[in-house]
Amino acid sequence: MPRLILLNKPYGVLPQFTDDQGRPTLADHVPVKGVYAAGRLDRDSEGLLTLSDDGALIARIASPKHKLPKTYWVQVEGVPTEEALQRLRAGVTLNDGPTLPAEALRMEEPANLWPRDPPVRHRASIPTSWIALTLREGRNRQVRRMTAAVGFPTLRLIRWSIGDWTLDGLAPGQWREVALPGKQPSPRTPKASPPAGKRRPVTSARRRT
Repeated sequence: MPRLILLNKPYGVLPQFTDDQGRPTLADHVPVKGVYAAGRLDRDSEGLLTLSDDGALIARIASPKHKLPKTYWVQVEGVPTEEALQRLRAGVTLNDGPTLPAEALRMEEPANLWPRDPPVRHRASIPTSWIALTLREGRNRQVRRMTAAVGFPTLRLIRWSIGDWTLDGLAPGQWREVALPGKQPSPRTPKASPPAGKRRPVTSARRRT
């Protein structure tokens, strides 16, 4: 029976199980054999990463041709104008071509957001703000390149959801197995346990228009 695991990948963790340089990997957080990441989430990004032992499911989640929506919480330098948000919605031209139209909304800082380690470095003279950005394609470092293209560099990037799966209830480093439609989760999988130290629960962001 195919298995699907949701992980809240911490900042600084590689989206793979081995690394010849000794850097943190998925093996430090997911003690499950035979599963692989469905898509990527850069080392300097955080949030939802799906893992499975089923090649077809991995392809369906990761392949841009299926246009599975992925929503990111993005802390940017500055306060995006409505014009900048509209450019993201319409699609921007990057060095590898124009992006597909996206959903882009200003949002409050996510409630009960965990601190990043190391902290984001701010410039005292420049404010920061948050946007929710939903994409249906998956280019290398696309979110960072898109916000930079409209004049608002990304400072912190958290993937909140992939399709109907979200980070809800998962602290950094926590994971859980979920049932696929018409299937039950495997009884072999342990319940997710919190990493060392206290973590506050993740809750949905309050968006404003």
